[in-house]
Amino acid sequence: MKFSELPLDERLQRAIVDAGYTTPTPIQEKAIPPVLERKDLMGIAQTGTGKTAAFALPILQNLLQGGDSKGQKPIRVLVLLPTRELAIQVSDCFEKYQKYTRLTSACVFGGVSDLPQKRALSRGVDTLIATPGRLLDLVNQRVVSLKKLEYFVLDEADRMLDMGFIHDIKKVVAQLPQKRQNLFFSATMPPEITKLASTILRTDPVRVEVAPQSTPIERIRQELYRIDKRRKGALLKEMLLEHPEMKKVLVFSRTKHGADKIACVLEKAKITCAAIHGNKSQNRRQEALGNFKTEQIRVLVATDIAARGIDVDNVSHVFNYDLPDVPETFVHRIGRTARAGREGVAISFCAPDEEQDLRAIEKLTRVQIPEGDKAIFEKLPPPQKETPESEARNARWRTGKFGGRKARGSAENKPQKEKSQAKPQATQGKPQAAQKQNTAPTPKTHTGKRLGSRARRRLREEQARKQQQGA
Repeated sequence: MKFSELPLDERLQRAIVDAGYTTPTPIQEKAIPPVLERKDLMGIAQTGTGKTAAFALPILQNLLQGGDSKGQKPIRVLVLLPTRELAIQVSDCFEKYQKYTRLTSACVFGGVSDLPQKRALSRGVDTLIATPGRLLDLVNQRVVSLKKLEYFVLDEADRMLDMGFIHDIKKVVAQLPQKRQNLFFSATMPPEITKLASTILRTDPVRVEVAPQSTPIERIRQELYRIDKRRKGALLKEMLLEHPEMKKVLVFSRTKHGADKIACVLEKAKITCAAIHGNKSQNRRQEALGNFKTEQIRVLVATDIAARGIDVDNVSHVFNYDLPDVPETFVHRIGRTARAGREGVAISFCAPDEEQDLRAIEKLTRVQIPEGDKAIFEKLPPPQKETPESEARNARWRTGKFGGRKARGSAENKPQKEKSQAKPQATQGKPQAAQKQNTAPTPKTHTGKRLGSRARRRLREEQARKQQQGA
């Protein structure tokens, strides 16, 4: 099947030709016909399979058939996405597809001033692309009305749940009219996603699945390097310096601080790079992404929040600097390469305390990642012995004290509790008066609050004065 064979308006066909599309991808071929028939749809497809065109083109076709609304345009289409980057990319796609029509769209997201977004909405738009937080904010301000909505698209649903947007999604759905067409897209379909879909879609929706859930793209060649955390930066730097063919490299870090630290290591080695994460302003993130797309920088370091918000062609290599503790995230990360029929390479670093994450990833993907060439380790500095401080820090991460993967009440916390209980025994060799002083309760006010330092000092002075008077 060719795009020219689809029952799309001539103006949309011209835009498709300009975009260079000739043959629909599997998700497009299966999803466009039922959406044109105004049926609810559940699409399951990996990142980078062309989902945006799969719902945007048939929706625009239906809008053109419905004709222009009289007076100010009401919002007829809502596309809900988890991140700012994804919202901007989908908005760009709508602009590209509708450029020969009179249809309009707007994109709203947080992290920037809402004044330009309000001005765009005041002129009236057919399609609104939004992130949940900013959308609800504009709805509460009565800038956005969804009463005349006809089409609702929830994209990257599993990522929405991972980022904690479930309550915001329910609030948005409560604002929508009952009579509407719903399109639901997700890369994975765990029970929580299935339950959410049942509350949004009408009965008997069309189900479209173009690939097994969470299976990495077969064109990606994977490599694994087992290495301690302290030498990961040196390994990454050495690989980039040794392989100039790594021209467009995406590096994923688990934390924001880690992303900045990686970028600092690479900059010292004179490797052009930039880091993007939630603490960066929207302008800085867009600037870094733009420089990466135009190859002004060689390496882009990102956190998982941007794992699906990066749509860049010709990414040659993806590095998992830190393995994710959610196996599905691994699939989304490596899906940034080997797009549009090209091949790609995904390289993962695994520290000793990440072996459990590695086993979970290999179990989900059903692929045992082969180990890379170990000769490169000879060029790295020797392993450094862990200090007591670093071992304690790693232990706190593993037990969840810094938001790690294990709960605070896990069995690994029990030895720490025993230590805390054993502290009073250290005073056995001290005089009895000193033991009493150490175990004396801290003075408190009548409300039960702990006294401040000045209040405690005045209390001690008063007690000493009474003792002198009594003597």
